[in-house]
Amino acid sequence: MLSRVADSLFWMARYMERSDGILRMLKVNYNSSQDNLSDFSWQPVLKVFTYLEGPAIIELANESSEVLRYMILDKENDNSVQNIVIHARENARSVQDNVTIEVWQCLNDFYHLIRDERHINSLAQGDAISVIDLMVKQCLVYYGTVDITMSRGSGYCFMSLGKFLERALQSIDILDVKLGSMSAEDMQAYDTLYWKYLLMSVSGYKLYLKNYQSGFEARNVVHQIVLNTHFPRSVIYSLDHLHRNFEQLSAYLDKASFDELNFEIGKLRSKVRYSTLNDIEAMGLHTYLADIKKDLSDISSKLNQYCFAYS
Repeated sequence: MLSRVADSLFWMARYMERSDGILRMLKVNYNSSQDNLSDFSWQPVLKVFTYLEGPAIIELANESSEVLRYMILDKENDNSVQNIVIHARENARSVQDNVTIEVWQCLNDFYHLIRDERHINSLAQGDAISVIDLMVKQCLVYYGTVDITMSRGSGYCFMSLGKFLERALQSIDILDVKLGSMSAEDMQAYDTLYWKYLLMSVSGYKLYLKNYQSGFEARNVVHQIVLNTHFPRSVIYSLDHLHRNFEQLSAYLDKASFDELNFEIGKLRSKVRYSTLNDIEAMGLHTYLADIKKDLSDISSKLNQYCFAYS
């Protein structure tokens, strides 16, 4: 497989994972804003999914309709869902021989959905949930289509690398912006709704209720999002699948490059797998997450260097 093809498949999957994460976060936060919570703010969403800083975030965060327009439709926002879907579609277009007809059609349908004037008008007129639900369902169609139509060759492995790298980074960023800088006293002050919406942001609310019988506690939330191997959006789950899919690419790289990158992924996976909540508390949640994020960024850079010929 050409490095150009591998790169396009990797980024196609990464963009689709990002669009799904943004849409789910927007839906949960929009519902939260309707509950008139005194501590509700759009700032965490904007910190995780935009390149805005300081005053620009504060100014935009005051109006829900403007946040939704900026995050979903704004052509000047490089990380808007519309721009992300366009990038995913263009990557798929450039490698159509390496994706199934069904996957291409799914991305094409999403592209036309997000540019449909009816949905744009509905979003502007206050029917945000209906529009976001349509887009979330299109992401689910994409995931299902990839799962049942793509052969499990090198192309699928590169798509999985993009998907799980992006997912791990999202889970880290969401947890960090919500809890990373808080003291134990701050965490204890939050009520049930805060924890509910945080878990819903990563699609983990129902699983939490089943697995953690002692109620809402910061330690349990951190455990689920970082260390729970059965939670599909946990950091360790993403690292397990990142490692597993990379190991399938041994024939794609020369031995020295493969061994180096496989070692780095395996070392990070082991670092997280053998962490405990006490280890995380001793290090500090923000410092721990920043360390994992740095390691993921280093892995991403080496993927670019060894697999996609960026340098």
